[in-house]
Amino acid sequence: MTNGPQSSNTPPDWSVTTNPPPISDESWADISDLRHINDQGGYQGNMTVSPESYDDSLLPRWARPKDRPNLGPIILVGIILTLVGMFLQQPILGWIGAAVTVMFSTRLMWPEISIIAEELLIDRWGGPLVALLGFFVSLSAAIQFTGFGDETLRFFATGVDWDAVGALGEVFGAVGQIVIAVLAVYIAWRQYVISKVLTEQQNRLTIQQNMITQQQTIDAYFQGVSDLVLDEEGLLEDWPQERAIAEGRTAAILSSINADGKAKVIRFLSRSKLLTPLKRDGHLGRAILDGRGGYEEDRMRGVRVIDLGVTLAKAYLCNTDLRWTDLSEANLIYANLTNCDLVKANLARTIMLGANLHNVDLMGARLYYGPIATASPRSRTEPPNYETGEHTGAVVEGANLTGAQRLSEEQRYYFAAWGGEKTRKTIPGGCEGIPNLLGR
Repeated sequence: MTNGPQSSNTPPDWSVTTNPPPISDESWADISDLRHINDQGGYQGNMTVSPESYDDSLLPRWARPKDRPNLGPIILVGIILTLVGMFLQQPILGWIGAAVTVMFSTRLMWPEISIIAEELLIDRWGGPLVALLGFFVSLSAAIQFTGFGDETLRFFATGVDWDAVGALGEVFGAVGQIVIAVLAVYIAWRQYVISKVLTEQQNRLTIQQNMITQQQTIDAYFQGVSDLVLDEEGLLEDWPQERAIAEGRTAAILSSINADGKAKVIRFLSRSKLLTPLKRDGHLGRAILDGRGGYEEDRMRGVRVIDLGVTLAKAYLCNTDLRWTDLSEANLIYANLTNCDLVKANLARTIMLGANLHNVDLMGARLYYGPIATASPRSRTEPPNYETGEHTGAVVEGANLTGAQRLSEEQRYYFAAWGGEKTRKTIPGGCEGIPNLLGR
């Protein structure tokens, strides 16, 4: 009885796993809505699969039917001929048996070998490897059956001084160890260079992140101080407790930011008149308008919104921009102001004892009030006189003025007269004809 169609279109036998029962034409017609996969791995729409449209080339190689001939008996005969020829020392018989065995064994195993090679991704090198193996096998057979190469083998067995070869091998081994050591040193050095570059990049990234964080902190400080001392109408309203909180915030931020950040804060406070002594009314202590759109200054009795006090003592302010800032009465004792721009800065009554003013630009900077002939540094006990200049000047004893730029004659006279011997040695242009009024 026929179980299915006997035409040539019937699906082939699936011999790689188990043999499924034949599929009838009706069953093939019921299989639909399958996608036809093209060579690029895409789809070509819904198609009905039938025996006529069946194509086993679309299957994986391991799942395709194998047309395997029955070569087992021939291979057994070849093996027997090869063994007999080798036992009886019959080269012709051995050659024939070996050739038959190799040829038909390769033909029988080649499908599986090619699949294994493809799975191991060595399809590209399968041919050369097999060829190399065949070359060595053929060479061995030629040496055994023809005697060609016996003299060469005998020379290597008896004519070579293997002690010398061994010594030469030790030399090459030592050289190899040296090369390996040099290579290890080179690899370690390259790793050090790469790690150094990565460390520098990480440091630069850290610096950038710190700068961003610092700027955000400064912006928050600006907004906080503005909200604290201004009323809803934008007028200055600084009650004593508000001034204390503002001074506390300022002291905290100046101790946690770098030189550029300090300069930004000082410029903001100066241009906002928060560091300037303002004239107050005699009742509520509120700042008085000057009638010109600003607040009236009072150097003698005025009150600053924020008093810097000693927050800048020993401060590092190198390479900063402090132009037009009001640093009057600030404590800059032993501060480092190297390469600082102090153009038009107000330094009257500022304590700059032992400050480093190397390469600073002092063009137009105010060091005192009144005429130079009567101006003198601030005093702990005497009040300042802003008309005569007595006790209105900066304390500049021990300051280093090496390389100071654009000093006026009045400034040079003041530094030479009140800076002491240590300061006089550093003043550009010398101190000839200028008395040492400090006396030490």
